[in-house]
Amino acid sequence: MDDFTSRVNLQKIIDEKKLTTIYTPEDPKQIMISSTDVIRPGLALSGFFEHYDSRRIQVIGDAEATYIKQMSEEQRRERVTDYFRRNPVALVFTHDNEVDEVVLELAECFEIPIFMTSENTSDFVSSLIAFLHVQLAPQITRHGVLVEVYGEGIFITGDSGVGKSETAIELIKRGHRFIADDAVELRKVSAKAIVGNAPDMIKYYIELRGIGIVDVRRLFGMGAVKDTEKVDMIINLEPWVQGKMYDRLGLDSEYSDIMGIKIPTTTIPVKPGRNLAVVIEIAAMNNRQKRMGYNTAEEFNKKLMQSMGIE
Repeated sequence: MDDFTSRVNLQKIIDEKKLTTIYTPEDPKQIMISSTDVIRPGLALSGFFEHYDSRRIQVIGDAEATYIKQMSEEQRRERVTDYFRRNPVALVFTHDNEVDEVVLELAECFEIPIFMTSENTSDFVSSLIAFLHVQLAPQITRHGVLVEVYGEGIFITGDSGVGKSETAIELIKRGHRFIADDAVELRKVSAKAIVGNAPDMIKYYIELRGIGIVDVRRLFGMGAVKDTEKVDMIINLEPWVQGKMYDRLGLDSEYSDIMGIKIPTTTIPVKPGRNLAVVIEIAAMNNRQKRMGYNTAEEFNKKLMQSMGIE
């Protein structure tokens, strides 16, 4: 199931950044933000609207706040009216700058949300942009289990009933961390990174056939769960097929494409007696070694060729 998203409600931003609400015309949950960019509207307040984008959150820092105060009341009313006619999605005053009475009056007239933060402007802008990039990143939902094993984000896939959830529980018991079961939301947060998390409805829950729904956080503690994790490797579990040739050396590199990013992928055959948790631990450590520049399979193959006199 694909579920590309491109909006986040204003309430999430208020909660994340701990903003103080000065005025809002409606429930912030109904106000949607669709741009990852942020603007400091000094030029807009001076009357220049070329390339102005009202979808961006507008940040009023010390410079903008001082500029507004230095205007005469008539000029202030004229400039702010012209600015608010462009319907900016929301204004945030940083440094706890007091909101001018004329600005507040016109905001109520044009129904422009206004908020305040004690953060300095640079820190607020950089952290807000980072938050918006994650929230508004291209997103898809995939069936599988996401766990963190030795610091590696392992996305376990496979047909229903193959043992993904049971393997995840065994990994949790061995001290690793659980992120999501069944439905994993995957976000492309940069040109090189996919980050996964669980939908809010099933966060911290895992389904075990014959037992039912289990709350991992309550059973194993807060240290056993994690909200998000970068996907470093995909492990596909499949029933063992007699006679099928499986990779025994690891020389062949496989990748899966997720939203244009190639993720290292390996297929692990499942049959009674195999300790999948241990196998996945080894796969995670081996993948980490490869990313750090050491490939065991290539080193072994090199020694094998040398022993045979082949350079």
